[in-house]
Amino acid sequence: MNIRKNLFSGNKIYKIGYNITQFGTATILLWIGIFKFTPTEAASIKPLIEYHPLTFWVYDVFSKQTVSNFIGIIEISLAVILLLSIKFHFLKRYAGLGIIFTCLITLSFLFFTPGMWRIKDGIPITDYFILKDLAYLGFGFILLSQAMTSDKKEKDTKILSSY
Repeated sequence: MNIRKNLFSGNKIYKIGYNITQFGTATILLWIGIFKFTPTEAASIKPLIEYHPLTFWVYDVFSKQTVSNFIGIIEISLAVILLLSIKFHFLKRYAGLGIIFTCLITLSFLFFTPGMWRIKDGIPITDYFILKDLAYLGFGFILLSQAMTSDKKEKDTKILSSY
């Protein structure tokens, strides 16, 4: 009975959910980041990049594949930082900020890419692969919050230990 109570306590369930979210996010970032090195993905993200007000210029300077590769490096780096933050907690801040920034840019494609929204059977729909970033955006804020809470606890501990 004690094992069951321990396994299904609120804190244990939270940790299980958090770990699934962390490893799932890292896996998807890694997977998508690796795919960015293919000509197929480089071609598929081109319309997103070229119509965005912050990135419209990149194809004037770099090739389609170079742009895709650079984005892939960012996504793979975020996955690695996220996984390293398991051991090195100070990295949660950078993982959180990187995920927030990446997701905000990705979600903004919904508003700047022509033809992104369509009406099917009277319901507006979009490319759902972008909508996944809503959940990742939330996780980025959780990571950032944990980093900030951890920093505050460390600061409070240092202040108390100085007395």
